[in-house]
Amino acid sequence: MTAAAKGRIAEFLQPGKRVHLVGIGGVSMRPLGLVLHSMGVQVSGSDMNASASTDDLIAAGIPVAIGHSAENIRGADCLIRTAAARNDNPEISGAREMGIPVFERAQAWGYIMQSYRDAVCIAGTHGKTTTTSMVTHIFMAAGKDPTVMIGGYLPLLGAGHRVGSGDSIILESCEYCDSFLNFFPTTAVVLNVDKDHLDYFKNLEHIKSSFRAFAELTLPNGTIIANADDENTMDALERLPLLTFGTGERADVRGENFSEDFRTFDVTAKGEPYCHIELAVSGKHNAMNALAACAVAYSHGIDGKTAAEALATFTGAGRRMERKGEFGGAVVYDDYAHHPKELKATLETARSMGFHRVICAFQPHTYSRTNALFGDFVEQLKTVDIAVLAEIYAAREQNTVGISSRDLQRAIPGSVYCETLQDVTDTLRMLAQPGDLILTVGAGDIYKAGEALLK
Repeated sequence: MTAAAKGRIAEFLQPGKRVHLVGIGGVSMRPLGLVLHSMGVQVSGSDMNASASTDDLIAAGIPVAIGHSAENIRGADCLIRTAAARNDNPEISGAREMGIPVFERAQAWGYIMQSYRDAVCIAGTHGKTTTTSMVTHIFMAAGKDPTVMIGGYLPLLGAGHRVGSGDSIILESCEYCDSFLNFFPTTAVVLNVDKDHLDYFKNLEHIKSSFRAFAELTLPNGTIIANADDENTMDALERLPLLTFGTGERADVRGENFSEDFRTFDVTAKGEPYCHIELAVSGKHNAMNALAACAVAYSHGIDGKTAAEALATFTGAGRRMERKGEFGGAVVYDDYAHHPKELKATLETARSMGFHRVICAFQPHTYSRTNALFGDFVEQLKTVDIAVLAEIYAAREQNTVGISSRDLQRAIPGSVYCETLQDVTDTLRMLAQPGDLILTVGAGDIYKAGEALLK
């Protein structure tokens, strides 16, 4: 963000000003609306669909219009848009016609974080929500009273955000459309760098350069924390001063002596014992997330005992291998995985849980991602006993590539294609047997199919 843009947005995020949020029901727009509301800003918003998120906002006293219309923005001093909102959105085009300034969501978070002495920004292609949640547990246990923005629900907070009175802010920091380049981290965390969001990024090298630019935003005397086990991360951040975490010899904060399910292990920091971890969540990916959280704790002078005790209380964030209930003797879980590597981690965890069969109801997220990573999705979905394929969740896109989940179904033996979520629910009801693990997986609304099954 340029100095001029920073100055301009500062004029509007003040008590008494009216700010309208386009796409206010989104995972990081909703907490932004609530944080601005708590600052005394008059907040309104709109979203394409009513949801639990919009219900929460309305309950908090924030008016929300369902559907986008230029009428919704009359009287607003400025607009803040989600990255998914297109320029032809009637509220964005209407604002330009009326001379109302339009800012990006990340610009608003960037402005907010500058009022904190300590800004912990957690980035990476995978694991951001879980790691941000783990760091929040640690900072809360350490009495730091942080302000928090998470792209998901954290039971500890009863929400995906909190407004604290301490001098720390912890933010999940998204790379899509270079959003995190609007931030001012004192601690920049890079969990991993992988090929994703190819509707915006040209290729992996473009993604690497974006993560490097994010790390280089770290303020003087700040810390860049990076995954030493991830080749793309180390390549992207080459020659930058790093505090690393991982399982190999070169990691500064290192995990060792792992149990088979990766729930228990020892952590050393700069060669000295730091803590012994006993997690409530399984899988190597969660162990790596916990190591990243330990690296943040270590860099902030938080003792290992506090970090370990805090991590032991973390039972998962919403939609991250979240146990939803039982149906007909089958146990239903839900997960947000929407990239092949995330899907791989989720399915490996599922297979380690000892169920008779794993039935995965998967909803691909965006046409561009499904098309670009088609073979990788097929490879992972072939590993389950039965794959139930919901139609692709469009999110911000139009289907310009002519792809469908039917294409996945043709490539995955024994899989089932479902045109609607009701079809998914009906199929799961028919398939469920005692001893099964039923997974609903995806970043769209596939969770509704599992919830309907449980009802």
